[in-house]
Amino acid sequence: MIPPSPQIREEQAIVLDYLEHGYPFEQGTMKTPIVQALGFQHLSLLELIPKKGIQLQPGQEVYIGDGKREEIHHIKGRIPIDKLTATAHNGLTHTIEEVVKREEKKFIDFFNKAQPLTMRMHQLELLPGVGKKHMWEVLEARKGKPFESFDDLKARVKLLPDPRMAVVKRIISELEGKEKYRIFVF
Repeated sequence: MIPPSPQIREEQAIVLDYLEHGYPFEQGTMKTPIVQALGFQHLSLLELIPKKGIQLQPGQEVYIGDGKREEIHHIKGRIPIDKLTATAHNGLTHTIEEVVKREEKKFIDFFNKAQPLTMRMHQLELLPGVGKKHMWEVLEARKGKPFESFDDLKARVKLLPDPRMAVVKRIISELEGKEKYRIFVF
């Protein structure tokens, strides 16, 4: 588990929802357009303010780093999962699945490098569906050579629940604030 750095910054985000007229419950006549997005690198839920005249679609990637931004004016801040719109919430699981698929090496590295948390608990056991038996099988299988992909992991560790979906479920659980230890969301 990597300790969070004091200033975690995202470079890219994936749009979950675009509210052209802002939140419907906001008061006043001048409503600011809002983008709800998932940060690509640290999987943080963000509220972004788009530039004037920019239309965005769910699933679209936007640059939010320190350089020149084409679509986003500024980052308003992080938002809790319960503030997501229905559209953003409905697309969250699919978006996380896409991130896990695209960044497969990063998540496979977790299986290759996971360490004990305490004398009785291992990081691998934090994944849904992974108990002591699966943990020992993963540790034994990675001794020979590191896992190269989720398919390689499934082929070498029999009866392991789908590791890709275990990672997705864990990320959602961390976003919901249900977990004591954070593995993927910072």
